[in-house]
Amino acid sequence: MDEEVSTIRHVLVLREVDAETNVHRFYTLMIERDLFGRVALVRRWGRIGMHGRERTDLHADETAAAEALASLAAAKRRRGYQDL
Repeated sequence: MDEEVSTIRHVLVLREVDAETNVHRFYTLMIERDLFGRVALVRRWGRIGMHGRERTDLHADETAAAEALASLAAAKRRRGYQDL
């Protein structure tokens, strides 16, 4: 059972905390394979301490999912989110 080892970062957790404005948010990005072997980018976001919401987007391959992850992470960082 030989599987390729990926060098792509599969999990990224970001957060935005501002006590003055009562902002306590998280944003998680994960690259996963579903039961059928398809590559999915799973996003979870919401208030820290709560379950939050989730969205799954299918991608053609792991590289495309990694590019989408990087793009979303850059947008969130511009909005004030920081790596955890």
